[in-house]
Parts: sequence; structure tokens; C-alpha cells
Amino acid sequence: MSTDDAFADAYRAHYWAVSRFVARRLDGQAHDVEEVVAEVFSIAWRRRAELPEAPLPWLYGVARNCLANTVRGLGRYRRLLRRLGNHEAAHQRQTVESPDADRPGAWVHEVLARLSPADQEVLRLATWEELTVEELAEVLGCGPGAAAMRLHRARRRLRTEIDRMRMTVSVRAGDDRHA
Repeated sequence: MSTDDAFADAYRAHYWAVSRFVARRLDGQAHDVEEVVAEVFSIAWRRRAELPEAPLPWLYGVARNCLANTVRGLGRYRRLLRRLGNHEAAHQRQTVESPDADRPGAWVHEVLARLSPADQEVLRLATWEELTVEELAEVLGCGPGAAAMRLHRARRRLRTEIDRMRMTVSVRAGDDRHA
């Protein structure tokens, strides 16, 4: 039997078992279940030459790893929403903006846009992806000391831009009072 045939047999025989395994762990979040199962079988396809004769336990092992990645990603997403603070999913309610307000959290993107692409990337990796300095160094292709310095400098420049934005907002507010 070819590796393609072995994969096809494993897929037909175990698709629903893997789907149920994933669904039980994700509390039935259908979209996420479908994505994890697709990833499991994508990995199985790429590694079809390694499929054991009884592939279900191996598929469960792959599914556990994919689930761990998904759960970490969902956790990062929830923490990001909490940090932004004004997102309706973070508060489980509808956010109603005043007619003159920017969308919630827009100032974060505005300040980031003022930084260099390199600074933006370092800050996103460290904050949004929650990478450690060692992981950051690996992604950036440099040593941990250099990664820590790049992060420190990017944070310093971000603080400067936030302070500039606050000064601009307070000056505008002052101008409105004198008008």
C-alpha cells in the first residue's frame, strides 16, 4: 500500500474520531474545531510516510499539539482584547462610541504607525505574540542581548510617541477651552 493510500485510509477511518476528540476539548466551538482538525490532517499528509500501522493514537498526539497551539492563540487573543479594553468581546457587551470618537484602540495603531517597521515588529512579537527575549532573538536572528536591546529601544521610542500624542491631545483640549 502506498503512503497516499495509507493516508486516505487513516483519514476515512479516523476523521470523525479526531473531530470528536478536538470538539470535546474546545467545547464545541465549531469554527475552531474545523481548523484544528484540518491542521491535524494537513500534518498527517505532510508526514504520511511516518504514519504508523495503527494511526489513531498518533493522530491524537498530533491533535493534542494542534490544540495546545490553538488554546495558546485564543488566550493571546483574549489578553489582547483585555489590554485594548474597549472591545465588545472583552466586556461581553456592545460598545457604543460617541459620534466623534475613533474606533476603540485606534490610538494604539496610530502610535505604532509612527514607529519604524523594525520597532513595530519587535513590539508586536514581544507584546502580541508574547515571545520571550530568547524566542524574540530566534525570530530576529540575533543573540538574546541584542534582542533585549532592540526591545528596550523600541519600547523607549513607543513611550516617546505616546507622550507626544498625549501632549498633542492636551494642547488641543486647551485650545478648545479658550475658543
